[in-house]
Amino acid sequence: MATLHLLSHTPFADSRFASCLPLLADSDALLLTGDATYALTAGTQPAAELERLPEQVAVFALEEDVQARALDALPARVQLLNYAAFVELTCRYERVNSWL
Repeated sequence: MATLHLLSHTPFADSRFASCLPLLADSDALLLTGDATYALTAGTQPAAELERLPEQVAVFALEEDVQARALDALPARVQLLNYAAFVELTCRYERVNSWL
């Protein structure tokens, strides 16, 4: 069953990011919002871990949150979404798991 995993907390403060990644199946997707977008910062351990995910795992980030944190040079595999696309994405997956 395909699952959309939502992360909103920084990967540098607790273990949610590290706990989530090993659970991603090939049909799953990961959406980074809020401070979780800091995982996209080039040269960091979280960015390297995202790059090592299987190609089949889709990686998304909320565009507004990426811009608010002035992140640039995002990995090519990351697809930016606006809020409307975020809502549509949640409808595409059988389950949504929010890592609160």
